[in-house]
Amino acid sequence: MDVSELPLVGGHPALDLVNTLERGVPVPGWEPRDYVSAPATLLLWALRAGLIIETEAPAVAEAWDRDPDAAHAALAACRDIRESLHLTLLATAALDVGPIDVAASSAALDRLHCRWLAAAGRSRLTPDPRGASAVRLVVGVIPESLVPDRAVDAALDLLRTADIGRVRRCPTESGGCGWIFLDRSRNASRRWCRMADCGTEVKARRLTERRRAARQATAGS
Repeated sequence: MDVSELPLVGGHPALDLVNTLERGVPVPGWEPRDYVSAPATLLLWALRAGLIIETEAPAVAEAWDRDPDAAHAALAACRDIRESLHLTLLATAALDVGPIDVAASSAALDRLHCRWLAAAGRSRLTPDPRGASAVRLVVGVIPESLVPDRAVDAALDLLRTADIGRVRRCPTESGGCGWIFLDRSRNASRRWCRMADCGTEVKARRLTERRRAARQATAGS
């Protein structure tokens, strides 16, 4: 699966960014797959996730082609935002992940704050064309830093406005993938990132195990 096939299961662009890294149970020799391993895949993901629009992508691509250092700086910034948000969510949402490193989660929130301050400094106030308010803050007006600026703005939007009680983690202890999503179901009962993926896979695995156990019990009787 490449980034163009990566399911957007989070229900919010910031959660979809968190889910660009595999987060299953670590085993010896396992290297988690990073779906935004290069600036080009980061740009493709940002477009698919709705972080930027099609008319903005060419300017970002041109700026990154012209300055590869800026491209890799944007990639590093987005990865830092991703991991900082992940740690913050583990510390603030009831995700049942065991003991939380309070110092690490506090440092992660500080990093998000610093990156948001930098993004705000590169933003611009403009009249609101919808007339809903006098002005609006346009985040991401410099192509080189547009993607990370929008990413950290999305992260802060999630932390400020989302119902933290509906933030869920696909349960690794039950065979899930560990991705995080916003449960928008009516009765807040969603368990899996996607039933078509982890939910179906775990159910099929359990059915196979039950059938194997039944055959072994029959053979031993």
